[in-house]
Amino acid sequence: MAKAIVLLSALCIVALANFAHCRPQVFDVEGKVYCDTCRVQFETKLSENVEGATVRLQCRNISTETETFSVEGVTDKDGKYKLTVEGDHQDDICEVTVVKSPREDCKESVTGYEKARIECSDNVGIHNAVRYANPLFFMKTEAVSGCKEVLDELGLFPLEF
Repeated sequence: MAKAIVLLSALCIVALANFAHCRPQVFDVEGKVYCDTCRVQFETKLSENVEGATVRLQCRNISTETETFSVEGVTDKDGKYKLTVEGDHQDDICEVTVVKSPREDCKESVTGYEKARIECSDNVGIHNAVRYANPLFFMKTEAVSGCKEVLDELGLFPLEF
């Protein structure tokens, strides 16, 4: 009798494990958008969060390059966003892109730095439903005062300001 109970328990656990694995896959992609106030293409202590920036997550099939998923979102007061991705996109390339800045003084994007690639699949060795995108940014038209000192503190050769 005890063997039957153990066997039945084991079968229930296996059945529940299979049921849990069949759930629809949902990922949360989190990231940040900031204003590069020093025009150095990386975040410094003078950088500012951009509230209200529009970002888009888009997945495209690797072979056909057709869009398989797309969602847009807006950053909060801390420059952070959270986008929900439904489904497994193992055969896709997924990227978050800055679309629009609400700030007239900080709306220049830089080719090559306007996107962050994200893995949206359970089959990539990441055992967490949250994916973190690299920070994205817009640049000010002109660098603010204090940038030379910040770069000196970092031990970087200052650019012309």
